[in-house]
Amino acid sequence: MRRSMKEVRFHTIEFVPALAGMGCKIENLKFSILRIWAYSRFGKTQNGKGMGIRVKDFSNLSLPLICMRAKARRWEPNMENIGRAGWGAVRRLLSLWTAVLAAAFTAGCGPADGFGGASGREEPVKIVLTTGFRVDEVFRLEDASCSRAEIMVYLDTERSRYEAVYGPEIWDHAGAEGELEGRLKEKVLAEISQIKAMTLLADVRGIALSAQEEETAARAAEAYFALTGEEEQKALGISRETLEGMYRDYALADKVYREIIQDLDPEISDDEARTITVQHVLLRTATENADGTLTPLSEEEKRQKYDRAQEVCRAAAEGEAFESLIEKYSDVSQGTLSFGKGEMEAAFEEAAFNLAKGEISGVVETSRGYEVIKCISTFNREETDRNKQKIAEKRKDEVFEQEYDAFVASLARNLNEELWASVALPRGDWERHEGFFELYQEYFGRRQAAGTLRQPQRDEEL
Repeated sequence: MRRSMKEVRFHTIEFVPALAGMGCKIENLKFSILRIWAYSRFGKTQNGKGMGIRVKDFSNLSLPLICMRAKARRWEPNMENIGRAGWGAVRRLLSLWTAVLAAAFTAGCGPADGFGGASGREEPVKIVLTTGFRVDEVFRLEDASCSRAEIMVYLDTERSRYEAVYGPEIWDHAGAEGELEGRLKEKVLAEISQIKAMTLLADVRGIALSAQEEETAARAAEAYFALTGEEEQKALGISRETLEGMYRDYALADKVYREIIQDLDPEISDDEARTITVQHVLLRTATENADGTLTPLSEEEKRQKYDRAQEVCRAAAEGEAFESLIEKYSDVSQGTLSFGKGEMEAAFEEAAFNLAKGEISGVVETSRGYEVIKCISTFNREETDRNKQKIAEKRKDEVFEQEYDAFVASLARNLNEELWASVALPRGDWERHEGFFELYQEYFGRRQAAGTLRQPQRDEEL
């Protein structure tokens, strides 16, 4: 787990330094990994090494890195790695290094005891120097980068899923496009950010894909690319290489999740997982819009609905079959529900769990309307066993999230706000095909990684 660090922010490059010399003895050096993202307009990235420094993973960058090496108490350019960048870039970087070293000393690099000064207590310093983005780069999370094409694949998946539930006309509904699309964008941004963070966590934990998993990712990418036509490929900006990288990231995130929860086997009691079955009559007090939002009825209309709910109670008390009452009065076709604790709205759940078998409630008001509930079973063995599995999965997710949240809190993150604002839900009449995640499940035979895209049920989930 990463420790918290002091942060000192500058502009132009971003890195976590390992300092040598200038009062910090080599043998007391606490951090030996130097990550530099050096950006300018001159040429391509070059990898380099220096005394007490290891530079790694510049594969996703296309701008030059000027490598420096430590000599006594000064930094000087490595002549072999300057290349086409030119001395102007060198001079600029030298001035930045001077500022960085000065900031490091004021933040805690002491004489002979390494980081923390005379006390000898470690106080790692994270120096963050911000920079611009590549043309198609939507965000960076430490050294993990997300391209516009990756975002578009996720957005296209969401578009297809919502159209499968609500139909293509959902985007034509008045007011729906801007609001719903904005929420979908934020949802996708959070999900793909989680995948990128999990790949960083994999690096910390020493987790990597096997050769077979790498090959599977390549085959899944090839299969997905083959399903897309030229118009879709152009609209999303995708290539085989982009898709392969996405499948690798997703598989790695999945692998991290599985390793974290692999030794967990929570014990769930029957009482905790108890699932009941009820029938209900719902008299709606709001109309449901195409985008899943609710518009309340007028007070007069609500009063009329309440009167009808009272009629249901009287008819049930007089012995009329509840199935007949559902057919005659209910505004929803689904008359029978099975659920456990915490799965329904609080008012509905409390009323239902307090009923004996065969007992009928009075009028129960929920956000959806007025309900009349009949208890069919106070304990459903089959559903309870299924609910035990759901609760166990939730417990595992909670354990994962505890480690994940602590890890991600320390990560430096940068959003390309201008590019992000220009990203829109892909539009096109290309033929619907298997989605990105369906193919992942087909090739890897696994459920989706924790917290990622799920099949939409109702827009209020957003």
